[in-house]
Amino acid sequence: MKIALFGATGHIGQGILDEALSRGYDVVAVVRDPARLPQKNARLTVVTGDVAKPDTWLDAMHGADAAVASLSARRDQDFATVPGNARILLDNLPKAGVPRLFWVGGAGTLEVAPGKRVIDDPHFPAMWKPEAEAQGKALDVFRASAGQPVWTYISPAALIEPGERTGKYRVGGEQLLVDGEGNSRISIADYAVALLDRVEKQDAANQRITVAY
Repeated sequence: MKIALFGATGHIGQGILDEALSRGYDVVAVVRDPARLPQKNARLTVVTGDVAKPDTWLDAMHGADAAVASLSARRDQDFATVPGNARILLDNLPKAGVPRLFWVGGAGTLEVAPGKRVIDDPHFPAMWKPEAEAQGKALDVFRASAGQPVWTYISPAALIEPGERTGKYRVGGEQLLVDGEGNSRISIADYAVALLDRVEKQDAANQRITVAY
């Protein structure tokens, strides 16, 4: 299996990279600053590129079975880039023959009740709202897409943070998954397991799903 990974220097992106390499994947990591990814592995190729500039990474995509995008606007605080990057990837990955795109989405637009989303809760942290709304716009971009690449938008639980890899998780659809105590959470390591399981199974085509304990 060969994947292209955008955003490997972020917390979730690093978790996906670690899991992919542990599975024996060949990984092409596209990063703006290679100094932030000092990891060395014979199966890892680091490409200096910007997702917004396809000419910096398109040639490196050839032969990839799938692309995985874990992109955040928090560092630059330019939230319009989230749906913009979704559009750029959808438009350009077919030029390199990449058939699937797996997107690390947000939990903000998951439903907690009919017609009510996580982001609609008055207690939803204001500092998270711009990115949550941007992720919602990215989901709209995906839903309006037809043809190649086939996409899967994978929302995490409400709380995703560092933790152990158990290999266990549940898969849902448009509703927030909670456990028996009403908590919605997953570790970054298990989110990575769930995402890469989707890459291998090639399921959830053109769907938004969510994963949680």
